[in-house]
Amino acid sequence: MALLSLRNIETSYGPIAAIRGVSLDVEEGAIVAVLGANGAGKTTVLKTISAVMDPATGTVSFAGEPIQGTEPDRIAARGIAHVPEGRELFPQLTVRENLMMGAYLRRDRAGIAQDLDLVHGYFPVLAERHAMPAGKLSGGEQQMVAISRALMARPRLLLLDEPSLGLSPLLTRDIFAIVELIRAQQGVTILLVEQNAQAALTLADYGYVMEVGRVVMEGPAERLLGHADIREFYLGMGDKVGARAERRWKRKKQWR
Repeated sequence: MALLSLRNIETSYGPIAAIRGVSLDVEEGAIVAVLGANGAGKTTVLKTISAVMDPATGTVSFAGEPIQGTEPDRIAARGIAHVPEGRELFPQLTVRENLMMGAYLRRDRAGIAQDLDLVHGYFPVLAERHAMPAGKLSGGEQQMVAISRALMARPRLLLLDEPSLGLSPLLTRDIFAIVELIRAQQGVTILLVEQNAQAALTLADYGYVMEVGRVVMEGPAERLLGHADIREFYLGMGDKVGARAERRWKRKKQWR
């Protein structure tokens, strides 16, 4: 049984349908990527899962139980943490205060302290910046805070919305390496929304491609990475370059 299942979800912004009949599954322990251009409906999928938006029709199931219509704080309490596009930090609060906001539902002080050390291990710069207002951090550092804040909730499922947005290729590589480490060390299941298709598919086990609110393609990440249409429209690659990217994916999977 999948940890997360969406069936025939339709979610709208007023009269405008943002996603139409979307169905997808996320197996426990997997990294699943959702790809697509701006306006494809990727962010709406995550907002529907985390109850920021309510679906008009369809079902969202987590660990075998329907969760649509549940309040967002109860979604978080069930073990779903959402890292939104644009990070949405509290800019006037310090780095540490932002991280502690992620643990607001918890009462285990020892566990919270342990997890604070854990995220500092993933992102040592956050320990150095602990007293700095989050709004004064660089874009990459703010993304580190956003991911770490979500981890402070000890999630079972992590929703990542465009983690590479506005970051340099080097920072993107570093962030994605930490995401893979989080999955490997913590067993966290990850649903990743990304426009950087090559980085996402290199990281992911399975992928979905969305266009104008619908899923138009899905499959193992290796297969999508080698698909001619994906290479042409999302990777900007010819066959030779696409074949090299596919080989990199295979080598990366062997390292796990």
